[in-house]
Order: sequence, then C-alpha cells, then structure tokens
Amino acid sequence: MGVLTGTVVNALGILAGTAVGLLLGRLIPEKLGDAVTKGVALCVFYIGVSGMLADENTLVMIVSMVLGVLVGELLRLDDRLNALGAGIERRFAAHGIRGRVSEGFVTASLLFCVGAMAIVGALESGLTGSHETLFAKTVLDTVSSVVYASAMGFGVAISAIPVLLYQGVIALGASLLSPVLTDVVIAEMKAVGSLLIVALSLNMLGLTKIKVMNAVPAVFFPILLCTFM
Repeated sequence: MGVLTGTVVNALGILAGTAVGLLLGRLIPEKLGDAVTKGVALCVFYIGVSGMLADENTLVMIVSMVLGVLVGELLRLDDRLNALGAGIERRFAAHGIRGRVSEGFVTASLLFCVGAMAIVGALESGLTGSHETLFAKTVLDTVSSVVYASAMGFGVAISAIPVLLYQGVIALGASLLSPVLTDVVIAEMKAVGSLLIVALSLNMLGLTKIKVMNAVPAVFFPILLCTFM
C-alpha cells in the first residue's frame, strides 16, 4: 500500500466513526446533537487559526486566495459539489433512506479535505513514507464523524471517497513535486488551508455562508507563487 497507507486508514476511520454516530444518533436528542456540533465547530475554528500562524509571507496567502477563488468560481466547484451531494441524497431517498445526506456529505468532505493536516499529512506520506500526521488526523476525523453522523446521518460516510482521492493524489504526486516542495512552500500551503478551515467553521456556526469549495484551489497556488515572491 506504501504511500497510501495513511490515507486508507483515514478513510476507514471516517467510516467507523460514521457507523458509531449513526447508532448513537438514535440515542442523542437533536437539540443536544446541534449543541455538540457547535462545540466541534469552535474546535475547528481553533485548529484553523493555529494553522494560519504557519504563514511566513502574507502576500503569498493573499494572492493565492484571490487566484484560487477566481479559479473556483469559474469552475463552479461549490455548485458542483452541492449538486453531487443533492444527487446522492436523491438516490438514497429513492431507496427509502432520508435525512441530511447532502449536508453531511458536503460539510464532512470540506472539513476532512481542506485542512492543514490533510495537506501536510499527505505530503509527508508521499515524501518520507511516514504516516504519523495522517494517523493523528484519523483520530480527529473519527471523533468528528461520530458527532456529524449522529446529527446529519449517512452522508458523512460518503466523504471517505473524496478523502481517498484528495489525499491520495497529493501523496502520489508529492514524490514528483519534491524538488519544489520546500519547507516554505509547505508552510504556505498549510496556512492557506487553515484559512479555509476558519471559513468552514464560521459556516458550521451559522455565522456565514462562504462557498469554501470555490476557494480550495488556493491551497495549491503557493507551489507556484513561492518561486517568485
């Protein structure tokens, strides 16, 4: 399995957490589940702010965000992700499975994919063969899956697929890009990803409706920008 070990374990953790959450969801009142969700959102906010402190060149972050959002808006990534989630929800509804499938899928996919640990962990797996960061992320994602599955249902489990694809591609591509992935580049990618995590946490708290998916391409622009800035 090699460089994909950490990513596969991460996806399995999400599935396991979802299974536990679905079982507990029947026992946890909706009001209590919402309260716990808000508590996790605050923790996500803290993780995002902490990761942003890795930034070493604010200009790189700003330009990355501007270019990333432009690309995301042109490609309508947020609309496509939500459409995919809605399509999945309709398919499950046709088989008698109802609930917040789309919301669970979209929220969990963004939470598990755009964070600093997803990027740094996948890079670590690809560059060094070490999976410690992704194993630590697995613990966090598993706990989050329990909480979100209890509140949003089965859609959280489907987020394991984009996690496999996203982190897997980064890990496999890391060896090819190793000459340009310096410590500075990785730090900037982490900072941009953490900024997106902050935006996601604000959405989770109901304070904003930021289209976070449209900004995801920004995470990869530091690879280019750090060469010139």
